[in-house]
Amino acid sequence: MPPQLVDLSHAVEDGMVTYRGLPAPVVCDYLSREASRARYAPGTEFHIGRIDMVANTGTYVDAPFHRFADGADLAGLPLESLAHLEGVVADRTARDGRATDADALRAALGGIDVRGRAVLVRTGWDAHWRTDRYFEGHPFLAADAAAWLAERGAALVGIDSYNIDDVDDGARPVHTTLLGAGIPIAEHLCGLGQLPARGFRFSAVPVKVRGMGTFPVRAWALLDR
Repeated sequence: MPPQLVDLSHAVEDGMVTYRGLPAPVVCDYLSREASRARYAPGTEFHIGRIDMVANTGTYVDAPFHRFADGADLAGLPLESLAHLEGVVADRTARDGRATDADALRAALGGIDVRGRAVLVRTGWDAHWRTDRYFEGHPFLAADAAAWLAERGAALVGIDSYNIDDVDDGARPVHTTLLGAGIPIAEHLCGLGQLPARGFRFSAVPVKVRGMGTFPVRAWALLDR
């Protein structure tokens, strides 16, 4: 059987809100099919679309530049840090409270070594996508969990929630620790329940843009057979 691909991304749609307070994307025509007919031979038409959006839209990856002026931007991230990473899932859907601290994360991983791997934290919060509930009371990682992941050499950390940090904490310790260690962050993932705890490869590759630290991705997993 061919390898199984699992899509872990939300679709970007006109008018949707990813992060409360940031503008929604505007998806529209730059050149409509109808207008294009005057430019081409009879029976030939094309569509050229336009999208105006902030970088934090849909499922996206944060590079160190998002937090640190001297950190690697999107163009500076090597593909090896984003694509075909061996992945592990920490299932925190049965959590007690909003925060996942280091002890809870280690327990959820069941002793799996995270070094060089993409660690995906499954909270189930993606079930609230495109609802008001998504923006309130979201689950997040605690500061000591981020420190543990950085110390253990995780390659990438992702979560299916509104933010990997507690948005009430202006210091953003998880972003600070992970991005400071050069570890990309994937936020607003979805569908992590389709993945096993291990036995897959994870990819989340943004456009190679200089001078930006965040951009939407098509994130996916390739399941081992």
